[in-house]
Amino acid sequence: MGNDELAELRRRRMAEMQDQASTQADEAARQKQQEAQVQMALMQILEPEARERLNAIKLTRPDFASSVEQQLISLAQSGRISKKITDEQLKAMLQQATPQKREFHIRRKG
Repeated sequence: MGNDELAELRRRRMAEMQDQASTQADEAARQKQQEAQVQMALMQILEPEARERLNAIKLTRPDFASSVEQQLISLAQSGRISKKITDEQLKAMLQQATPQKREFHIRRKG
């Protein structure tokens, strides 16, 4: 393999790495923009206390909080939310969305 071939391989590899970095940066920017849009929508849908509660839930259960956010946004887009949701209303929604825990009792014989 000559120096020219080696230089060409290096050039191609650098171009591939730059393309990949560019794609990752674009994806990160798109995700940030989407998150900003979600937060703006939630500001219009939720009262400040309810938004704080949802943000606290996001710290411990991000997947659950994300699904609740999407549910709230879809309700607002369909026109089913007429005024801002209070903290109490959000609590009720969260209780409905949380699966009920089952209790198991183990009895030992003998």
